[in-house]
Amino acid sequence: MTGRGAQRSRTRTTGTLLVAGTTSDAGKSVLVAGICRWLHRRGVDVAPFKAQNMSNNSVVTGDGGEIGRAQALQAAACGLAPSVLFNPVLLKPGTDRSSQVVVRGVVDGTVSAASYRERKAALLEVVVDTLAELRAAHDVVICEGAGSPAEINLRATDIANMGLARAADLPVVVVGDIDRGGVLAHLFGTLAVLEPADQALVAGWIVNKFRGDPALLAPGLDQLRALTGRPTLGVLPWSPELWIDAEDSLGHVADGVVGRPAPPHGRDWLRVAVVRLPRVSNGTDVDALSSEPGVAVRWVTEPSRLADADLVVLPGSKTTVADLVWLRSTGLADAVTAHARAGKPVLGVCGGYQMLGRRIHDPHGVEATPGTVDGLGLLDVEVTFDVAKHLGTPTGTALGEPVAFYEIHHGRELRGAGAPLVTLAGGTPEGVDAGHVLGTHAHGLLENDALRRRLLGRAAAAAGRDFTPAPDTSYAAVRAAQLDLLGDLVEKNLDTDALERLITDGAPAGLPAIQTTIGQARATS
Repeated sequence: MTGRGAQRSRTRTTGTLLVAGTTSDAGKSVLVAGICRWLHRRGVDVAPFKAQNMSNNSVVTGDGGEIGRAQALQAAACGLAPSVLFNPVLLKPGTDRSSQVVVRGVVDGTVSAASYRERKAALLEVVVDTLAELRAAHDVVICEGAGSPAEINLRATDIANMGLARAADLPVVVVGDIDRGGVLAHLFGTLAVLEPADQALVAGWIVNKFRGDPALLAPGLDQLRALTGRPTLGVLPWSPELWIDAEDSLGHVADGVVGRPAPPHGRDWLRVAVVRLPRVSNGTDVDALSSEPGVAVRWVTEPSRLADADLVVLPGSKTTVADLVWLRSTGLADAVTAHARAGKPVLGVCGGYQMLGRRIHDPHGVEATPGTVDGLGLLDVEVTFDVAKHLGTPTGTALGEPVAFYEIHHGRELRGAGAPLVTLAGGTPEGVDAGHVLGTHAHGLLENDALRRRLLGRAAAAAGRDFTPAPDTSYAAVRAAQLDLLGDLVEKNLDTDALERLITDGAPAGLPAIQTTIGQARATS
């Protein structure tokens, strides 16, 4: 294996690999990030790719589009800026049955599950062409599947798993989360339900989140190889230090707590409550808060959790009006209002900012039925939803500090009283700073270290806490350390020689097919 920080091996590494999973949230996103980081540290020109992502966590790219946040994180692992090429199809769920479709960074309508199937053939051409473009520009492309390839009811129109692997002739490794239980059956079953041509591309297994005695797992892995003819390429251990950005599942949250903060500077912890809206969007905005020593960040879904919070955050939402209705029905709206009227800080980001205003106008039915609803009335602002989505990566100042961020929203604000929270380069005001209640459309604002420290200092002063923000916390450095941890886990626990052979040579010829009633039926259907 190649050591950390070593130069590229004499033999140039080129090729492509698809990482599939036994389930959603099996660890595909972080494994791809880890493989990308391992290769990047060896000097390999590597890029990430996810043909189709379904996520309300997204970022704006330098080329003016929108992609899933996981692919932006994977790009950072490669030392690359985000690009629409890394995620050509993004589905942003608005309800349980409909999603906004973003194709190569641009909104391209709204679909139901049924109508989306009709678009898959054309979208397969888009993703295959985009992957070919990436492969021409980079030595290695590490692809991430979506959900599970064992969803055989969706195989005929699949563009992200075996459909992509077959179209582009990609070797596939399958990762399973042992922490869920039944991982050996999940791995075997994933292969068994596939038709032989798909099985021929599945070349190995990776077990994720293992904790325990490896000797107890080894016989099971030996039997899995005997049954399938495919090796386990490694077992990744459970790592409590790993809390890096996840998808909409908020998989990095343990018992509602975000991150693993160090002890505070001073006697007191600062407590942050983030309302977990049903259609939360870009909830990873608050990850930067949890990187600060002494800041305890917790997702909450009921009013009592706000009682002892020093700062309440209303995050973004894909369906602002519907989530505002939910906020009222749960009693959280009253709790947020009481918190603000007691002089305690409240921060609203994007959809959360819109909820804090006086009214939300949706004349074109962007979210649902056209109309106007009352907000919480905590900020003197009204928002009107435009049909066109506003995307941008502006810079400016906030709370006297230079900031960079990104915007993804339909809402156009009409500000009344209150100073702007952000002043864009050129002097345009954005958001509202009403002292203890603040709102902005800016995503990623809290990743600006100096601004984050000012906000936390203000919250600590309002709460009378003996808390001082750490003067040297760098969120970029924290994120880089998390990516290096992923790279270390890959390097130390996977058979990287075998992994590199798969990338360069593809799936070995002659991998045996698993003959099952289901597999035979799939092959002849």
